[in-house]
Amino acid sequence: MALTPLAASYDHLLLDLDGCVWVGEEPTERAREAVGALRAEGKGIAFVTNDGRFSPEEHVRKLWRLGFQASLEEVVTVGAALQFRLAERYGDNRAAAVVVGSPALHRHVEEAGLRIVNRTAFASRAEVVAVGAHDLFDYRELREATQAAMRGATLFAAGRDPTFPMPDGPWPGTGAVVAAIEVAAGVVAENVGKPAAPIVHAALDRLGPGRALLVGDRVDSDLGAATSGGIDGALVLTGATAPLVAHRADKAVAVRDSLADLVLAR
Repeated sequence: MALTPLAASYDHLLLDLDGCVWVGEEPTERAREAVGALRAEGKGIAFVTNDGRFSPEEHVRKLWRLGFQASLEEVVTVGAALQFRLAERYGDNRAAAVVVGSPALHRHVEEAGLRIVNRTAFASRAEVVAVGAHDLFDYRELREATQAAMRGATLFAAGRDPTFPMPDGPWPGTGAVVAAIEVAAGVVAENVGKPAAPIVHAALDRLGPGRALLVGDRVDSDLGAATSGGIDGALVLTGATAPLVAHRADKAVAVRDSLADLVLAR
């Protein structure tokens, strides 16, 4: 299937997952065809996500389950970006960390070389607080993270998306949890997810040289990440951004109804 002139003009495409490739457990319309057409034309593909609830391996399994071919090397998660940042800064001294997040985020923090001290007497004296939204978030996590941040722990956010799209309406995202800790502790988190550049740079490092386009559903995080990462960005309307808001996307090279509309020639 032929590509649009826009898609054909890039060597690599960085694709957001929630709201672009899928919503919940359903692919966006004709997204499988779009990804297949990119592969058929030899385009480099990276799936770049601020969803820290799942490991890269879990994302790969979901992609295959929904009908997309994907390799582990193609999936770049905010959890992996957080792991790299923490390892770079704290891994050598086995810093103590409070983690608000899923088991996958806990593993990333541990693999960075940090000691997780949640639910211990040392939690309030942790050096690091790492935060990502997850389905079992509770008040104790919020309390421990707040107390540690108030006592000087550095606060890291695995993204700042306030919500993410689901079939029954938006669900609170990492940005909402981070905001609660920032307000309670009176500190500002360092963000390692989109729109910050590291996650884009990680994807580009895997893809190699060439002209790249980031496609996502959020003006703030996706188009912001494209700008901070030094590449072009395009917006699709299958996720968080409503058509009436899309006119604000002045930095987008294109705004289309879906990934398929952006990629597949009619």
